[in-house]
Amino acid sequence: MAGRLDGKVAVITGGCSGIGLATVRRFAEEGAKVVIGDLDEANGPRIAQEVGGTFVRTDVVSKEDVDALFRTAKDTYGSVDIAFNNAGISPPEDDSILDTDLDAWRKVQEVNLTSVYLCCKAALPYMLEQKKGSIINTASFVAVMGAATSQISYSASKGGVLSMSRELGVQFAREGVRVNALCPGPVNTPLLQELFAKDEERAARRLVHVPMGRFGEPEEMANAVLFLASDESSFITASTFLVDGGISGAYVTPL
Repeated sequence: MAGRLDGKVAVITGGCSGIGLATVRRFAEEGAKVVIGDLDEANGPRIAQEVGGTFVRTDVVSKEDVDALFRTAKDTYGSVDIAFNNAGISPPEDDSILDTDLDAWRKVQEVNLTSVYLCCKAALPYMLEQKKGSIINTASFVAVMGAATSQISYSASKGGVLSMSRELGVQFAREGVRVNALCPGPVNTPLLQELFAKDEERAARRLVHVPMGRFGEPEEMANAVLFLASDESSFITASTFLVDGGISGAYVTPL
């Protein structure tokens, strides 16, 4: 049986860990040629070799690096069919607005929001020339509801990603390019593990709101990204694609 992404070229940022890594592996299983953009030069080449893809060291806040990432995909494999703009951070210094200083605010905005702008700006010309393409931007459930644990810049950045994805999805719908926002709930990634290992009470406050009673797994998010990347979602664009264990639909969560 043919893979769902046979013959397609996918660029994935933040592809060396968490949701990005799970998606790299899932895409490769489904036949895609994967180009990984990440800062992790220790693991990136190994992961790329593992999946038969290409690693490009990429600082996602650098326009030059991002442009080179997508150019490499086009030059190496002949097209840019999928862009999963996934790189992001959630540092501990991003907290309540009363405690988060301007430097912390700006750092998160640059990595989480400006990088998505740069990746979309780099990917779109290739896709528009081809008259086809799927862009998936990683937002978050906090883009649609208030978070139980305040991370003011993270929440604001993900709201920006969601709004930008919606606008691009509408703008380019008739030119064959789909743009959707993946909105995960809390996911069992190194980012979340590091954040909550330092504050068990904070982790418990978030988990209690998830109707399924557990955090999501990266592989579950990767399956959602695969659907949005594939032709199976051909009539889906400008969507808020929530994969959150029911958190956004809950009024009261049973214990």
